[in-house]
Amino acid sequence: MRLPRRAAAATTLPLLALGLAACSSSPTTNTAAAASANEPHRIVSLSPTATEDLFAIGAGSQVVAVDKDSDYPANAPRTTLDPITPSAEAILRYNPDLVVVSEDSNGLVAALRKVGVTVMIEPAANTLNDAYTQIVQLGKATGHVSGADSTVATMKGEIRAAVQQAGASHADLTYYWELDPTYYSATSATFIGQIAGLFGLKNIADKVDKAADGGYPQLSSEYIVQSSPSIVFLADTVCCGATAKSVAARPGWSTVQAVKVDDVAGLNDDVASRWGPRLPQLVEAIAAAVEKAPAQ
Repeated sequence: MRLPRRAAAATTLPLLALGLAACSSSPTTNTAAAASANEPHRIVSLSPTATEDLFAIGAGSQVVAVDKDSDYPANAPRTTLDPITPSAEAILRYNPDLVVVSEDSNGLVAALRKVGVTVMIEPAANTLNDAYTQIVQLGKATGHVSGADSTVATMKGEIRAAVQQAGASHADLTYYWELDPTYYSATSATFIGQIAGLFGLKNIADKVDKAADGGYPQLSSEYIVQSSPSIVFLADTVCCGATAKSVAARPGWSTVQAVKVDDVAGLNDDVASRWGPRLPQLVEAIAAAVEKAPAQ
């Protein structure tokens, strides 16, 4: 997903700084070779989501280094490697036999392939199926097919249960998804919007989205207040300290429906910005807010 530079800097979310692309192995990757040859023993991950995926499927012991934004799980070998402007020289110091990235930047893929290092590009997901596909791809590439299948099955089951409990038909409920304190949001066309869309919610950002926004328009406080969403989701609690209390204190926001009924949901920024194994936690948080909202 790509967010305007100003908002990306404010949120410091790794996912939102990356380009949105179809979720499939890039033509420049060598996934088949990684799967058919010996399992990789020295993996470097330059994607916070891929890092979570690798540990979830059981490949954590093969990971020798992860980027500076890969802060989960806690035992991941975090380094100063930059996922946005990667350095092939810095990566090669870890003697990797597989490198996983979210996009090819700084000529990284060509530089690594030149010295025989396999690279997998796992771009930001467009859909839930894209997220599942990436986990399966990593399982095949690392020799953890059963672990990947189990991870996907667990995710699907937990997400399905959360949606079934809260219900998938809430067209009477509107929501505002806050990415940063300057009111950048995400429309229904984004991955975030599709996750919220599992519950049939209406997104107030859709009406003002322009092609140039790429699905991430900057709203105004006045527009949000006028729209009076039923639910407010805060994906800027960690980066920017947003809380239900701070939202209620904003000028005019006391009249917003979500504030009046105390349905302002604080989310973990990282969980809300990645498309890996913790997605069920995000879906469950959305479900809780949906269940809390009174029918309109």
